[in-house]
Amino acid sequence: MSAKNGGVPHILHLQSTFAAGGKERRTVQLINAFGAKARHTIVSAEPERLGAADGIVRGIHVILQPEFPSLKGLPLPGRLQKIARAMKGYDLVLTYNWGAMDAVMAHTLFKDLHNLPPLIHHEDGFDESELRKLKTSRTWYRRVALGKSAGLVVPSEKLEEIALVDWQQPLGRVKRIPNGIDTKAFAMRPKKDVLRTIKRPGEMWVGTLAGLRTIKNLPRLVRAFAPLQEHWHLVILGEGEARAAIEAEADRLGVNHRVHLPGAVDDPARVIGLFDIFALSSDSEQFPLSVVEAMAAGLPVAAPAVGDIADIVSDENAEYISSPGDEAELAENLLQLSLSKELRSRLGEANRTKAVAQFDEAKMVATYRRLYSSAMRRDL
Repeated sequence: MSAKNGGVPHILHLQSTFAAGGKERRTVQLINAFGAKARHTIVSAEPERLGAADGIVRGIHVILQPEFPSLKGLPLPGRLQKIARAMKGYDLVLTYNWGAMDAVMAHTLFKDLHNLPPLIHHEDGFDESELRKLKTSRTWYRRVALGKSAGLVVPSEKLEEIALVDWQQPLGRVKRIPNGIDTKAFAMRPKKDVLRTIKRPGEMWVGTLAGLRTIKNLPRLVRAFAPLQEHWHLVILGEGEARAAIEAEADRLGVNHRVHLPGAVDDPARVIGLFDIFALSSDSEQFPLSVVEAMAAGLPVAAPAVGDIADIVSDENAEYISSPGDEAELAENLLQLSLSKELRSRLGEANRTKAVAQFDEAKMVATYRRLYSSAMRRDL
């Protein structure tokens, strides 16, 4: 499995899910950027959710969902040791979010026994169970599980604080790496018919990119959007279990003819420029890649001030970031943006300028390359 005699290193990715969400798209970015310099094996705790793999460039050596002990189950010693044994032979293990935390624990408990490769864990946020307050049991579990990791990567200042204070991780282990994108790709004008939903002359679109999960609270976005004039449409790109709830809310409000759910997209750069306003309605975020993508496409952003969103957008756009959970304020911000083309253009230009200056993927890729290379003690 591993690199021998100077061969290409083999990286094991243990994902909570590999559906097409933000952290998964970042993994794909990095896999594509490393190109032929690495081989990859990807395991998802939800084996049926592998949609993000569609974005991996052809020709890169990737093994998707091989036989591997389940990442779900009780953290019993026998099960954890099976997971640990399955990590043997790789050059680097990368784990992602709570759904892979048992693998992190297995690594810490059995690293020396099985001579396991270095492990770097990535945390991008929380599910509904830790939305309001961190679970004490999970906090203690993370403290122990991360004990022998070579690094803990977080994208946001909020998560960095949690890692240092709540999870009591040493300063040298925690690495804050903001998400980055190919800003040039998002500057391109998309084709009008790139989606199954075609943008008609005279239509204006409020759009979002999000996994259709409860924590994204997309029925709230439907309600905030509903008062906009008839020529405005809401386009939600993503897949997930909350689809029925979104459709039900659109039906209830009588706006189902203006709310569209075309599904997930492989390449957001090809479609996001069709939007006139980008919007989020999440109960929790940290450093959403979709906001940076919207900024790079020159869009104004209406979203709640969760995670680092208020600091991500330009100073000019910050006024249109609403208080967390304040649906009326989100609706008012959407309305104001919908009424002024000049305002949308001004905020969009300021957002693009900031995205290019601070969030281009070249810096992010270089930082990850250094971190992973240092852990493996070989260049990537």
